[in-house]
Amino acid sequence: MGAGHAHKLYRHGHSPVHGLPPHCKLVAVFCFVLVVVCTPREAVWAFGLYAALLAGVAAVARIPVGFLLKRLVVEVPFVVFALLMPFVVPGEQTTVLGVSVSVPGLWGAWNVLAKATLGVAASVLLASTTELRAVLLGLQRLKLPPLLVQIASFMIRYGDVVTDEMRRMAIARRSRGFEARGVRQWRVLAASAGALFIRSYERGERVHLAMVSRGYTGTMPVIDEVTADRTQWAYAATLPVLALAVCLLGWTL
Repeated sequence: MGAGHAHKLYRHGHSPVHGLPPHCKLVAVFCFVLVVVCTPREAVWAFGLYAALLAGVAAVARIPVGFLLKRLVVEVPFVVFALLMPFVVPGEQTTVLGVSVSVPGLWGAWNVLAKATLGVAASVLLASTTELRAVLLGLQRLKLPPLLVQIASFMIRYGDVVTDEMRRMAIARRSRGFEARGVRQWRVLAASAGALFIRSYERGERVHLAMVSRGYTGTMPVIDEVTADRTQWAYAATLPVLALAVCLLGWTL
């Protein structure tokens, strides 16, 4: 996998959450999100408890609230979709702040907004406490198909390379007086996109040939063996187990 790859979501720390093996955290987050999705939307109080559980994890991991809130901006498309539902979903009508809206639409908006927000928050916490390289090792430990892990690894490794290439091409265009102001400039942008694709494809071929020349046969050697003991699994299971208890109460009360 090579050296660690830092990313903007990761926040360096030495908390108990940071120290958990990555595959434990991946399973814990997956189970937590699954429990949240299975919770009835009418159990409004349950989603408040889920948020409190995530807040507790953030406190233990020493992740500032502002850091999390900034990363939650990624769910804006879900928010927009949820806000439209009361106006487009047919059904019984009610009045909210003088505006006629659909009752099923309101419940649907609440369902999407609450579950999406909790899912994104859990994912952000995972990314904030786990390096990308560790995530890949965790996926490998969970027996995800090796080819998918390799593809993800190369995407992460060379994503920044392609981004830097785009930045250099943009600087080169500006140095020649180019400014994209309208449709007439699309031809130049399309040519740049084509050139970027060709350069990336050629770079991929060179990298593959270099790997083959060094003995690559379709599998990557495992340099770091990530393991977890029962105590670490139990610690990671705290979040989904508590969430499951809340979910069961939500179905019974």
